[in-house]
Amino acid sequence: MCRVHCVGMSFPRINKLTKLLDDRKVDRISKKKRSKIMSKIRSKNTRPEILLRKALWSRGYRYRIHYGKEKIDIAFPKKKLAIFVDGCFWHCCPIHSHMPKTNREYWIPKLNKNVTRDKKKTEQLTMKGWNVLRFWEHELHNINLVLDKIFSELSSKKE
Repeated sequence: MCRVHCVGMSFPRINKLTKLLDDRKVDRISKKKRSKIMSKIRSKNTRPEILLRKALWSRGYRYRIHYGKEKIDIAFPKKKLAIFVDGCFWHCCPIHSHMPKTNREYWIPKLNKNVTRDKKKTEQLTMKGWNVLRFWEHELHNINLVLDKIFSELSSKKE
């Protein structure tokens, strides 16, 4: 426990100050460096998303990116097929996700909100007649399996 020694302070004030210091979350990284790190995190054009897009493009498939109000990662509008590539951390993958140990009062609601938004988006698109495929970023390590699922879905849909 942190001890504070100040001349002229009453004990209740010392106890309050001590509690503030004990409850404070100390980041090991400076604010400037943390800001730089966080600014590099993308919501669009992530590496897994680009990997999948390049694989589709090289096989002759043409698509739209960040399509519509729902911001579909990869969309085939004529076939009404929506593809999302979800990051394991940001979308709470059951295999690779983990809860951060610090600043949990921020992260838990943030990550839960992401999952809720994903479900809502999937439901909205399904109600509009779209088929929705969601892939975890770790699934792209076996890109051929992912592509087979997409090709299967595309071939089963009429224009």
